[in-house]
Amino acid sequence: MAKHSKSIPARGLRVADQIQKDLSELIAYGLKDPRVGMLTLAEVQLTPDYAHAKVYFTMLKDDPETVKNTLAGLHAAAGYLRNQLGKRLHIHTLPQLHFVHDTSASRGMAMSALIDQANATRAADFVDDSLEAKDKDAE
Repeated sequence: MAKHSKSIPARGLRVADQIQKDLSELIAYGLKDPRVGMLTLAEVQLTPDYAHAKVYFTMLKDDPETVKNTLAGLHAAAGYLRNQLGKRLHIHTLPQLHFVHDTSASRGMAMSALIDQANATRAADFVDDSLEAKDKDAE
C-alpha cells in the first residue's frame, strides 16, 4: 500500500505536464478566439483527485485590459479545451480547467529594476563619499 501511495505524486506531476503540453498545442493551433493571443503556459497544478487543474499563463503584453480579454476568451473556451483534452488523455477523471494569469515574471522584472536602481544610488553615494574624502585630504 505504501508503495502505491508514493507513486501517486509522481504520476500527478506527469499528468500535469502532459496537460500543459496538450493545452499549449490546443490553444496555439486549435483555438480560434481572437481574444486569446500568444501566451505561454507556465504551470499546471493538478489536485490529487484530478478534479481541478489550475493553468497558469503569462503573456508578453501584460496590460489589465488584454489580460481581462484573454481570461474571458480562455474561460469561454474551457469546455472545448476540456473536450479536446479528453480525446488526447486517457485518464478516468478529466479535470475542470481554471485559468490564472501568472504575474511572477512581471513582478520579478520590477524587483530587478528596483535592485538595479538601489545599486546605482549606492554606487553614486560611494563615489561622492570618495571625492569628499580626497578633498579633505588635499586641504
